[in-house]
Amino acid sequence: MSTLPAKPIEKPRNPANRILPPNPVAAAIVIASFTALLFLIEAIDAILPANLDNLGIQPRTLGGLDGILLAPLLHAGWSHLFANALAILVFGFLAMSGGIGPWVAVTATVWLTSGIGVWLTGADGVTVGASGIAFGWLAFLLVRGVFNRSFGQLAVAAVLFVYWGSMLFGVLPGEPGISWQGHLFGALGGILAAWLVTLANRRSRQPATPAAPAASPAP
Repeated sequence: MSTLPAKPIEKPRNPANRILPPNPVAAAIVIASFTALLFLIEAIDAILPANLDNLGIQPRTLGGLDGILLAPLLHAGWSHLFANALAILVFGFLAMSGGIGPWVAVTATVWLTSGIGVWLTGADGVTVGASGIAFGWLAFLLVRGVFNRSFGQLAVAAVLFVYWGSMLFGVLPGEPGISWQGHLFGALGGILAAWLVTLANRRSRQPATPAAPAASPAP
């Protein structure tokens, strides 16, 4: 009979610190399908005589409220869509590191924050485009490593910042015809989403409080 040395107990890895999606194939299919939907809608807009872009956000009008939900699906021409496509694919894929369910919650937070911000503060006219969503995903990826204290996520954020850091200047007023409000509020929505996801992850990892023992009957 032999005695084997006890194996050290491995500390479970925090899934909140994951860099890539848990199921990369499924994540790739989801973000590719979303991007393909944007191209399909733009093709329909180019073919039909109706101008779908009129369904975008019209600030401070009741008729423009629907645009909060529809504007990210619409683009002002193919060049506008192609300019957003790569960022959507990369940021959207990496933002699924927590899984598709949390990604949906993050995207919804960014989507609504960006849209409501544009509706409240945007310039007169119609605002369309998914760049607010892209800014939100980028901001989410840049700050989640700080909230999670994850070196790996901070390293990814550094790479993204080096390559796309200049994109962040889009949150400032600048080029006419560009909705900096959508970019700004999208980025704020991404930071908010990162904070909410971090809180949810910390609560899920807290041990349950043991129940108090039942009182014994008096003799």
